[in-house]
Amino acid sequence: MSRKTEIVRKEEIINACEELYKTTSFNEISIKLISEKTTFSRPSIYNYFNTKEEIFLALVTKEYYKWIDDLNKIYSKDKLSKEDFANELAHSLEKRINLLKLISVNMYEMEENSSIECVTEFKVAYGKTIDIVRNCLTKFFKDMNDKEVEKFIYTFFPFMIGIYPYAVVTDKKREAMKNANVHYEYYSLFEIANMGIKKMLGV
Repeated sequence: MSRKTEIVRKEEIINACEELYKTTSFNEISIKLISEKTTFSRPSIYNYFNTKEEIFLALVTKEYYKWIDDLNKIYSKDKLSKEDFANELAHSLEKRINLLKLISVNMYEMEENSSIECVTEFKVAYGKTIDIVRNCLTKFFKDMNDKEVEKFIYTFFPFMIGIYPYAVVTDKKREAMKNANVHYEYYSLFEIANMGIKKMLGV
């Protein structure tokens, strides 16, 4: 099998998984279910992925590369204020709802149940996003020293993991909060990301 054919078939599997994830939970999705959305059988999928988690990790990797494209567009700008950068970065995250959902809910399982090769491939994409964000900070904010840049990196990326559960609130969550008499302000994904990034930048 040619490398091109392998890439095309892997992409078909990843796309089928992505389509299912729009209506079906991570736990309910199986390789059998994914195969039903592709042009080949369930046993054939094992030629490309060993576990369901590897398929999802490939989907997360794909999402990171889409985000990298957006981050590169931010980096290509001539200059940005801290407030403008926060807006741009928050908008880039707003478009990556699948990424935010998966890293907040299933990241540990995906990494633990995937081969070292799959995890490494994902880490390459993850590392590139860190590099681009770091490059943006050093390009746009000359007043930030290396320690402040690294502090932002080590605050921002863990912060990303918590955005989805706070921004995407189900009817059940709303009812439970009401029943528990918990006062809670509801903010959009963009608003939460924007507030957090501004706080990290000292805006």
